Amino acid sequence: MSQKLANKVAVVTGASKGIGASIALHLAAEGAAVVVNYSSSKAGADKVVAEITSKGGKAVAVQANVALQADILRLFAETKKAFGQVDVLVNNAGIYEFSPLSEITAEHYHRQFDLNVLGLVLTTQEAVKHFNPKGGSIINISSIVATLALPNALVYNATKASVDVITKTLAKELGPRKIRVNSVNPGMVETEGVKSAGISDSDMRTQMEQQTPLGRIGQPEDIAPAVVFLASSDSSWISGENITIAGGLK
Repeated sequence: MSQKLANKVAVVTGASKGIGASIALHLAAEGAAVVVNYSSSKAGADKVVAEITSKGGKAVAVQANVALQADILRLFAETKKAFGQVDVLVNNAGIYEFSPLSEITAEHYHRQFDLNVLGLVLTTQEAVKHFNPKGGSIINISSIVATLALPNALVYNATKASVDVITKTLAKELGPRKIRVNSVNPGMVETEGVKSAGISDSDMRTQMEQQTPLGRIGQPEDIAPAVVFLASSDSSWISGENITIAGGLK
């Protein structure tokens, strides 16, 4: 059976755990050589790489905080050294912090915008220098909050609304270079981050499940196959889309 991403190189930011790790594993299973980027969790990234290589796939872990320009340059220098090119970029690295309006600070704002928005833009800016003339695919991991606009998450919601409009803008700007840009907007997904934040066992989770037509929150493996689809030629005429994956929650 032919693999959808044979001979492709994919960079996945924030891939040491959760949705990013699942995306890296799914891309590798379809034949892509994967750069597993991590900011702090080396052990998590090494585990993802080991899982890929044990199945005959190709992967390397590269440390870089994609909120920092110097780290981004190193990420792509290492990618080029390992695999020679970039065909797919998955902008998955991101953070979320909830806060009511009365408690929002400049630090709270900058922490999220610097990584979720500026980091994504600068990573994309550097990545496209390494795409070949045949083009490629950029997939931004946004969130349902961009449109659902949950209370007490003003800054996080605003970062993801920004990601959605960046996706549409870059689809138009990079289209002539045969680079497609789409976003995947998950609902609540049961990741390590969600568990450690205590959200996994919270009233918020129960409330989300009650509002979700399919009656459950997501798992990382609910998100990854859509990213594989958007990375592959199966979606060769799809660009500028924000695809919600949230069990029917709108």
